[in-house]
Amino acid sequence: MTATDTVVRYEPRGAAATLFKTRASEVAMAGPAGTGKSLACLFRVHLSALNNPGIRCLIVRKTAVSLGATTLVTFEKKVAKHALEAGLVRWFGGSPREAACYRYDNGSVIVVGGMDKPEKVLSSEYDLVFADEATELTETDWETLGTRLRNGVLSWQQQIAACNPDRPKHWIKQRSDRGSMRMLHSRHHDNPAYVNADGTLTDKGRDYMAKLDALTGVRRLRYRDGIWAAAEGLIYDGWDEAVHSIPAFKIPDSWTRWLVIDFGFTNPFCAQWWAEDPDGRLYLYREIYRTKRLVEDHAKHILKLVTDDDGNWTEPKPRAVICDHDAEDRATLEKHLGMGTEPAKKTVSDGIQATQSRFKTQADGRPRLFLVQGALVEVDPDLDAAKKPTCTEEEITGYVWAVKPGGALKEEPLKEHDHGMDAMRYMVAQRDVVAQTRVRWL
Repeated sequence: MTATDTVVRYEPRGAAATLFKTRASEVAMAGPAGTGKSLACLFRVHLSALNNPGIRCLIVRKTAVSLGATTLVTFEKKVAKHALEAGLVRWFGGSPREAACYRYDNGSVIVVGGMDKPEKVLSSEYDLVFADEATELTETDWETLGTRLRNGVLSWQQQIAACNPDRPKHWIKQRSDRGSMRMLHSRHHDNPAYVNADGTLTDKGRDYMAKLDALTGVRRLRYRDGIWAAAEGLIYDGWDEAVHSIPAFKIPDSWTRWLVIDFGFTNPFCAQWWAEDPDGRLYLYREIYRTKRLVEDHAKHILKLVTDDDGNWTEPKPRAVICDHDAEDRATLEKHLGMGTEPAKKTVSDGIQATQSRFKTQADGRPRLFLVQGALVEVDPDLDAAKKPTCTEEEITGYVWAVKPGGALKEEPLKEHDHGMDAMRYMVAQRDVVAQTRVRWL
């Protein structure tokens, strides 16, 4: 079987149909959740590879783990399924010299990877680049990817982004507004899986729209309504992804380690590993953020991440395991970890103030708190499908002050999507609130 014998059934509508026609060098497919943005972009890349022998394409996300858990699952199950089964496309898992990729029998290649490990994905040249969930990238990431569009086999070279709306000042929106990028506005009626041709919802569409209708605040505006909206009453307004989100690096064994736990089952269980450098800066370098697992199973997972097959620790043990106050969960964690725990300092106001202070750039030009890219060890598929935060970083831009009747802001956060925020506050409080010397003058 050859590419010319293969029948690929796909019904592009609206913005998706426009994507297949445009030759703009930079294109963003932006819109609410569930409009088929990523699917359209994946078909764009796959069909280009099938029909243009010898081209090189790239599918990328901010982190390799998020790419494998989401985008590539869609690619293999919904886009390239028949080509894979027919042997027209074969998976290559990568080697020390070559990045992981899909190899087409006509000589085309689709490389896959994350910008958290850019060495291999940036070591080649491409005709098409597709960045999924592109709001996760920095503008520097995007422009760096653009420098690799010089393979020259296709008569047109193109860089495609798929994203949900973010804050109005996000670089994708700004780049589009100034004309550097063409933005295609994807809508729910573009997705035939959710909306019939006559505009009525399919059964799957009714179920999915019910999930989106249940969203609140800025998440509803972005994921349900497709609006580039900022969260009103943002607590950590000093957060700057370009400053506080940093590439992974080898953490010296001499740095102090901390493990912080916020318990949950229906809501996410959040475990954060923090490193503290000699100047007292904090780095979130590993994270579990997962629903519907028992504490004892989380404990086993934690140990698996930090020990070898013989049970020997592969990194320094934490100076303390700081936990939410649930007595039963703490006892279970201690039993299965074989370690003691400390109750977290849970007062909210001083913990938030201390965390806000750490986000500020200090006299040396650096803040005192960083989130390391790729810290999340696995993506919770249920949270991802529901368009809820899947890690601490995704909570920050929706973490807002609660509102009193009448519209005034309360001096307490809205208790929603705050499990990573609670754990981060516990960590900062441990160093900056609990550790403060208290003096009584008589």
